[in-house]
Amino acid sequence: MLENIRSAYNVGSVFRTADAFLLQGVYITGYTAKPPHKEIKKTALGAEETIEWQYFSTASDAIQNLRSLGYSIYAVEQVKGSYSLEKITFDASEKIAVIFGNEVTGVEQETIQLCDRCIEIPQLGMKHSLNIATAAGVVLWEIVRTRMQTVNANG
Repeated sequence: MLENIRSAYNVGSVFRTADAFLLQGVYITGYTAKPPHKEIKKTALGAEETIEWQYFSTASDAIQNLRSLGYSIYAVEQVKGSYSLEKITFDASEKIAVIFGNEVTGVEQETIQLCDRCIEIPQLGMKHSLNIATAAGVVLWEIVRTRMQTVNANG
């Protein structure tokens, strides 16, 4: 789920990552650009046409929809009580929705309060922030990787 993403290029990159990892879809909320859009098309390279997406005016509406479909909701944000990505375990059968927020302000506080957990990416440098498209790649790969290990271990 993308909440108030300023850059349509970042949105396109997330579509491309969603395609790479066979995600079920992308939820777009707030003022995030949505297809069809020239800048999304430029970075998505056609993934915006193959990945299902839905638009919701508010994150709370999107979360309500996801909950009705049985999803656990995780915000990617550095907050008190967040779980470090390398320490969290995702059950292979769990339906997971991950929220990525605005490039400057992150996931809105009221959205965080609606989530089951917050995940943060461990960072060793001085900036303690990543571009949203990079963060999406890191988090989504880690979820997919751990699920692949579970499936492979169970045959």
